[in-house]
Amino acid sequence: MQLEAITWQRMAERLAGHLDQHLDEHRTASGQGAWQRVGIDGAPAAGTGVLAGHLADALRGRGRPAPVVPAEGFLRPASLRFEFGREDVDAYLGGWYDTAALWREVFGPTDPGGTGRVLPDLWDPVTDRATRSPYTELPAGGVLIVHGPLLLGHWFPFDLSVHIRLSPGALARRTEPSARWTLPAFARYEAEIDPAVLADALVRADDPRRPAWTGIRPGTA
Repeated sequence: MQLEAITWQRMAERLAGHLDQHLDEHRTASGQGAWQRVGIDGAPAAGTGVLAGHLADALRGRGRPAPVVPAEGFLRPASLRFEFGREDVDAYLGGWYDTAALWREVFGPTDPGGTGRVLPDLWDPVTDRATRSPYTELPAGGVLIVHGPLLLGHWFPFDLSVHIRLSPGALARRTEPSARWTLPAFARYEAEIDPAVLADALVRADDPRRPAWTGIRPGTA
């Protein structure tokens, strides 16, 4: 696998340019621009929010609205997350994130013919209460950016997906001690889902100051 050294800012500009090039493919029959959806996948230690923020800035600089939706805002209530204990790997992989709510509140509204009314978050894991955030109206031609862990393998309709990968050693070093029980979950995610293959672009970020990537795979719409 050939990797190109790159900065996060340049990577974001390349991603934004790709989205611009393929905007016409997302036009509706009426000629109005539909929405594009980007997924930036990676463990919490990978810092997916950094690339999401740079990409949002790059798109806004091109005149394109780009709300950022963190998957952490769609955690399920603690009573459901911790039903089998606070450190259950199976529960973390399959039950911590409310994928049904993501489909309903984020992806459904940005399907063709959707309303464009996106809920940026649903649940606050600190207070364990609903956030009550207002809906965001995404204009036609806008780009929705979703970032966080375990995003691939759910058939989420991303037009462009990026997986930020850390080696097992880097992942262990950069994961907070209180969250190291999740390391087997990410090892299983890599083995069972193979996000590096599913994603349209792979980033290696063992040193977050010196990322490298594959570029966007040919044929990505």
